[in-house]
This record gives sequence, C-alpha cells and structure tokens, in this order.
Amino acid sequence: MPDSHQLLMFIAAGWLLNLTPGPDVLYIVSNALKSGTRAGIVAGLGITTGCFVHIFAAAVGVGALLATSAMAFTVLKWLGAAYLMWMGVRILLSKPSGDGGSAAAIAAAQGGALSGAATSLSKVFLGGFWTNVLNPKVGIFFLAFVPQFISPGSENKALAFVLLGVLFNVNAIPVNTGWALAAGWMARRVGAVQRVMHWLDRAAGFMFVGFGLKLAMTDNPGQ
Repeated sequence: MPDSHQLLMFIAAGWLLNLTPGPDVLYIVSNALKSGTRAGIVAGLGITTGCFVHIFAAAVGVGALLATSAMAFTVLKWLGAAYLMWMGVRILLSKPSGDGGSAAAIAAAQGGALSGAATSLSKVFLGGFWTNVLNPKVGIFFLAFVPQFISPGSENKALAFVLLGVLFNVNAIPVNTGWALAAGWMARRVGAVQRVMHWLDRAAGFMFVGFGLKLAMTDNPGQ
C-alpha cells in the first residue's frame, strides 16, 4: 500500500476524475432531473457496482487481457459502443411529456415505458451497471491508474490493487451523490428547467451517441 502522502494524492486524483463530466455524470444527473434525487443516487450506485466488476477483473488479469488481446478488446468495445448509441437513439426518439418535457429520459433507454413520473429504480440501477460493465475503457483505466500507487516492493500486488480500487470506487459515492442532489434540487426549484427539458433530452441523446462513437473508434491500447 502507498504511504500517507501517496494515499492522499490517490484520493484527491480520484475525486477530480469523478468530478469530470462524462457518461456516468450525465446518467446520474439525467435520472435525478427526471425522477428525483433518489433515482440519481440509485443510478450512481449502479455505476459504482459496475466499476467493482472491472476492479476485480483487472486484479485477476482480465484487464491485462483487454490491453493485449485485440479480439477481447474489440468485442467488448463494440458491445459498449452499441449500448451507448442505443441509449442515445432511444432518448432522441422519445416523445416529450405533456408538461413541456421531462429531464433527459435516459431511463427510457433501459427498455421500459414510463408509467407516471417515476422510473423503475431497478432499471435505473441496471442501466448504470451495464453502462460501465460494457465499457472496456473503464477496465483499462483501472489497470493504468491504480498500479502507479502500488509500491514496487509490495508482497501482494493483487491485494493492493483490489484495496486501492475499492477505495477509489467508494470515494466516488459522495461525488455521485452530490451530482444527484444538485440535479434533484434544480428539478424541484428552478421552473425554467422544466421549459427546456425537451432540448436537454435531445442534447443528452446526441451526447450518448457521441460517447458511443468515440468508444467505437478507440484503438486497442496493446497495438
């Protein structure tokens, strides 16, 4: 394990990375705006659970396989890209509700029709989970980032990797919760937000399609 100085750097770097807007933040904020703070928090927990899959997989060598095997990386890359683009297209094709539109309807992309104002929390959770599990760049990220903070003299590097990965993931929970709280507050108190939800839906759809295309064009790091 790293010393106290390196550990603080690891935590700070993790927070900065989690504060950076991307597919995860967009998913959390969109669900919080649409269905309330609880849905945003559940979305963040789904994302966190998906990250744990990559952490433990990387610790036992799957991350290394993705970095060196063109076939493994390509298969997972295209699955993840297709999933992100499918979500984006579903959002773009969704119809605004009669109250002037809802917040970015990412939950609709999880394959269920909306019944009332709320979205199934289980679908929100699973959407966040699969968004991360099907993105090979998450596994590559952990494989590239975490070892920098493992001492070369560590007796059990796999265990150190898991512990640091779990720490990174747990530290992301308050950041994700903060995004959900902020978005939920906006949905309740800012009337103007409701008038532009239709355009936010469209912007979110285009962004997810863009994330999917970007992922699809990512080269195998091992090449």
